[in-house]
Amino acid sequence: MTTEEDHRALIQGFWADLARRDFDKVGSYFAEDGHYEDIPTPDAGATGPAQIAARLRVGLEPIEEYVHHTHEIVVEGNTVVTIHTEDWHFGDGVMVSLPFVSVHHIRDGLLIRWSDYWDLQTLLGAAPQWWLEHIAKAGTEAGLS
Repeated sequence: MTTEEDHRALIQGFWADLARRDFDKVGSYFAEDGHYEDIPTPDAGATGPAQIAARLRVGLEPIEEYVHHTHEIVVEGNTVVTIHTEDWHFGDGVMVSLPFVSVHHIRDGLLIRWSDYWDLQTLLGAAPQWWLEHIAKAGTEAGLS
């Protein structure tokens, strides 16, 4: 039986692997039916380790630097809430700082749901045009949009 401390440790490892942009490792935290969605975006999100890794790769791989700041982790039962900020450095001095609330649900030591709550306009207002075009094209090609 897993404890709330086990869940906290799982999520701390998850964030550390995402900060390293080890997308396949991040995908491995998910059950085959695990689902990830960015609440403010209109698409259906991604399901399963491979599709989740691919979705993350589309958005984060082309940026120059990704810095994750954890502010608070709250664990209750099989649910973990993380309040955090992600700094996305696009190069040429362009950076956006995105505040997030992320909610993870855990079953048998694997993530079954990850919902990210953030402000789409904060990203769209600061991201460079090349990145916006990249995610639109790559998301369509990968079947992620």
